[in-house]
Amino acid sequence: MEKVERLTEVLRKLNTPGAAEAVREEARVLLREINPAELSLAEQKLIEEGVDPQDLRHLCAVHLEVLDEQLREVRGRLAPGHVLDTLYREHDEILHFLDLLDSVNERLQKEKEYDPGNPAYDMLRHLAEHLVAAEKHHAREEDVLFPEMEKRGITGPPRIMRLEHNDLRPRKHRLLELAEGVSGMEFARFREELAQLTAYVGFHLRDHIFKENTILYPTALEVIPDEATWAEMKSRCDAIGYCCFTPTH
Repeated sequence: MEKVERLTEVLRKLNTPGAAEAVREEARVLLREINPAELSLAEQKLIEEGVDPQDLRHLCAVHLEVLDEQLREVRGRLAPGHVLDTLYREHDEILHFLDLLDSVNERLQKEKEYDPGNPAYDMLRHLAEHLVAAEKHHAREEDVLFPEMEKRGITGPPRIMRLEHNDLRPRKHRLLELAEGVSGMEFARFREELAQLTAYVGFHLRDHIFKENTILYPTALEVIPDEATWAEMKSRCDAIGYCCFTPTH
C-alpha cells in the first residue's frame, strides 16, 4: 500500500495548477514501478476524497508517456522477423489505414450524391479490403501466440482479445460491403452507415491495438523467454501466412 500512498500524493501535486516538471518526473518513476491494480486504487482514493475524475487527465497524460517509453524499449528488444516484431509492424500499418479511413469518411460526408469519378470511393474500398485482410494477423495471434500464453497461465487478456476480434470482424466486412455497394444505395443511408462504421471500427480497433501493444505483447515476451519456442512459433506463423500489407512480406 505504500506505493499507492506515494502515488496518491503525487497525483494531488499533478492536479495543482502549474505543477513542476519535477512532479511529472516523480510520477513517471512511480508509474514504471506500479501495477494497474495499484494505479486504480490510487485513482479511486482521490475520487473518494472529492477529486473530479476529469482532473485525473494529467495522470493519464504522464501514464501514456511512460507506456510509450516502455513500448519503445520492448520493440527495441525484438529482432526483425520475430513473431512480435511482425505483429507490431502490422499494427503500425493498420493504424495508418484507420487514419486514412477517417480522412476518406470526412471527405465523403461532404458529398451530396454518389460520383463514380471521385477517387475517394476507390480509396475507401482499398482500405476496407486491407482491414479485412488483417484476418491472417488475427489468426497468428489466436492460433499461435494466445495458446502459448494460455499454457503459461495468462488466460484473461487472450480471451478478451478474441472477443474483440469477433466483435470487429463483421463490422470490417460490412465496411467492405458498403464500399463495394455504394452505387446501388440511397446516398444518405450510405453516408450515415459509413460514419457509424468508421467511428466504431476506428475507436475500438485503436483501443484493441493499444492494449495488445502495451499489455499483451510485452506480457508474452515476459512469459515466453526461450528463443527455441519463439522459433517454433515463427514456423507456425509462416504456415498460416501474412497480410498483403505485412512489411517485408
